[in-house]
Amino acid sequence: MSTTPWPPTSASGISIRDALRQLWGPLNPRADTRQLLSWLIVAVTVAAAVVACGKPASPTAARPNWCPNIPDHTTDCGVVTRPLVEGSPELGTIDVGYALVRHSGKQSSAAGTIMPNPGGPGVPTLTYGTDVAALTKGILADYDVLLIDPRGTGASTPLDCGIDEHPFEVGTREYQRSAVAHCAGALGPKIPGYTSAATADDFDAVREHLGIAKVIPYGSSYGTYLMTVYAQRHPERVQSIVLAGAYPLHFDPLQRPNADAVDLTLHRICDRSHACNGDVAVSDLRAVTSRLRVAPITVDHIVMTEGEFGNLVFEGATSDVGSDPDEMTPLGRLPAALHKAAQDDDADLRTVLADIATPAGNPDVDDLYVAVACNDYVTLWSPDANPATRESEYHRALAASGNLGSFSAEGFADAQHDGGDVCIRWPTIPHHQRPDQVSSPLPAAPVLVLSGDLDAITPDANGILASRQFPRSTFVEVPNLGHTPDNEPSGCVAGIVETFLRTSTTESSTECLGHIPAIKVEAVQ
Repeated sequence: MSTTPWPPTSASGISIRDALRQLWGPLNPRADTRQLLSWLIVAVTVAAAVVACGKPASPTAARPNWCPNIPDHTTDCGVVTRPLVEGSPELGTIDVGYALVRHSGKQSSAAGTIMPNPGGPGVPTLTYGTDVAALTKGILADYDVLLIDPRGTGASTPLDCGIDEHPFEVGTREYQRSAVAHCAGALGPKIPGYTSAATADDFDAVREHLGIAKVIPYGSSYGTYLMTVYAQRHPERVQSIVLAGAYPLHFDPLQRPNADAVDLTLHRICDRSHACNGDVAVSDLRAVTSRLRVAPITVDHIVMTEGEFGNLVFEGATSDVGSDPDEMTPLGRLPAALHKAAQDDDADLRTVLADIATPAGNPDVDDLYVAVACNDYVTLWSPDANPATRESEYHRALAASGNLGSFSAEGFADAQHDGGDVCIRWPTIPHHQRPDQVSSPLPAAPVLVLSGDLDAITPDANGILASRQFPRSTFVEVPNLGHTPDNEPSGCVAGIVETFLRTSTTESSTECLGHIPAIKVEAVQ
C-alpha cells in the first residue's frame, strides 16, 4: 500500500491546503466552501469562449484557461451543453465544463475513473485538480480522474440569484428568509434547473460523451448526497463509491444528530486531551445558549443570537479539524472559552467566534447552495401548503421536538442555513420528487463511507445512516477528524481509500486509525 503523504503538493512543492492557510488562516465550514471559493475565484477565470460544446477536446483545440494543469498527467478538457430544465427548451441551456485527468502509469487502460465532488452545494471542482479527494500517487498512476464543475459553478455557467454570501451567513433569520425568497424570484421558471438530479444527469452526460463505461463517484460533504443521487439515477454506471463526511437522502429535518454531535464532540476532545471535563463543557454550552436565547451579544457587528452562535459552533468549529494536528483550532479553544462565558466573561468566546466568522470575501457561494437545498431537502412543512399553513406546520414541529442537544429547537433550527425555516418562502416545483422520495434501489456496488468523529456538520450518526442506504457498504469512523475526514494529513485515510478502490474492502488499512493524534485543547482553568 502506498504511503504517499496527504494532502498532495502543488507543482511548487507546497500543499494546496498549506497555501490556503497562508492566505486565509484555518479553513471554514461546508467542506471548506467559504474560504476555498475565494481562492478558487482568484485561481481560475472562466473562459468566455471554450472548446466547442459537446465535442471532445482535440490536440489542436484551444485549451480552456480553466483547464487544470496537473503535473505528470495528460488532461483533456471540454464542455458539454445540457438543457437548463429538461423538457423546457425555451429556458435555454447550460454549459458543463469537465477535465479528464489521465492516469500517469504506463498501462494503456485505467483501472477505473474516479469522479469526485467536494460538496457545497456551490463548490466548483476543476480548480482543485486531483487534490479534490484523498488520492495517493499510486491511485493517480492507475486511475483516471474525471473533474466536473456542477451546473451553476465555475466553468459550468455560474449561478447568481442575488445572494450576498457574508450578509447571508451572519444576517438575521428574517434577512436569510428574505434573501432566499429574492433568489427564488430572480430564478422564476428556472428554479427546476438547480437540483441534485439535474447535476447528476449532467455528470452522466459527460461520462457518456467521453465513452466511459463506469465511474467511481467520490463525494465529500454535500458531494456524498449528490453522488448517492447519481447512484440512484444511474446505478448501472457505478463501479464503486467513496463517501467522506456523509449524510443520508432522508435525514432528520430537525438535524437532531448534528445538535447531539456538538455535545458528543466536546466530550470526546475533553476525554482525549485531559484538558477539560466533558460534562462541564456541555453544561457551560447550555448556560451560554440559554443566555444568548434571551440576551444576544454582538461580535464584530454580528448579532450573536442562539441561532448564529449555534451555526458557528456546529459548522465552523468542527470544520477542517484535525487536518493540522499541531494547530490550536477554534474547537480546541472552545471549552475554555465556554467555561469563562458561563461565568459572564465573554472575552475569549468573542475572540473564538470572531475567528470562525471571518468573511472569506466571495459574494457568490450561497446562490447554488440555497437553490439546491430548497429544491431537494426534507422540510418540516408540506411543500404544497400555502404560506400561512407552512408557518403553522413548522412551528408545531418545533414545539413538539423538545430541545436539540444543548440548544432550544428554535435556536438550532435557526443555526441551519440550509434547513429550519430558511426555505419556507421557496416555491414548490410541480411534480418534483425529492431524492428522499424516490424508491429506486441503490446499486449493490461496494461503498466506503468515512466519518470524522469530531464532525457536527455530517456527524457519524448520519454517516451510519448513509452507509445503511446501500446493500454492500463499509463504514469507517475516523477519530480526531472533523469535517471532512479525508482532510486527514498523515496518509492514513488516503491509504484506506486506496485499499478500498483496489480491493473493495479495507482489509488491514484501518490499523493506522489508532495512530491519529488527538487535537490540541486549551486547558480549562
